Amino acid sequence: MSSAWVNDSNAALLTDLYELTMLQSYFDESMNGIAVFDLFIRRLPENRNYFVACGLDHVLDYLEAFCFSGDAVEYLQSLNRFSSPFLGSLRDLRFTGEVYGLPEGTVIFPNEPILEIVAPLPEGQIIETFVMNQIQLATLAASKAARVAHAARGKSVVDFGARRMHGADAGVKEPRAFYIGGVDATSSVLAGRIYGIPVSGTMAHSYIQA
Repeated sequence: MSSAWVNDSNAALLTDLYELTMLQSYFDESMNGIAVFDLFIRRLPENRNYFVACGLDHVLDYLEAFCFSGDAVEYLQSLNRFSSPFLGSLRDLRFTGEVYGLPEGTVIFPNEPILEIVAPLPEGQIIETFVMNQIQLATLAASKAARVAHAARGKSVVDFGARRMHGADAGVKEPRAFYIGGVDATSSVLAGRIYGIPVSGTMAHSYIQA
């Protein structure tokens, strides 16, 4: 069974099928001109008046390593949806564009671009799903953390959320977003090691009952 962990060898497949369908069309029509994609928030939720930008670092890591592995191309071939010449072009596809993004931790408001991608159309298109996934989750977490830290009025705030987060990946990346948003430490040891976040903890109920 293939690993369910997202890594450099399979991250290019973390995309919606219609992105690849559009790329096939671009390939057939030789549409390789420069395109500009802006990521922004249209409106604020009720009782919210700002967001805190986050996730840029994850996006840059992804773009630097972006490629379709041989296994990824073989899987796409098995779907019988794409032409052989197009699939061959994916083997050489890399991100060569430019990224303009707000520094993580920047306060943002509706209709302000958080991130701008300037790249050949196929390159800018195929990364849409992953980029939105990383920016939206991290920005959500950093924004919530900023409000909690503000409400604490200078008292220490520690993240103990790893066990209840939606997946192991979030249990590492969200503590980073919380830290950027103003949280002082995390209980996630792996997040502490990877991102240099102070780690903290107390004890479990089971320890008291032992």
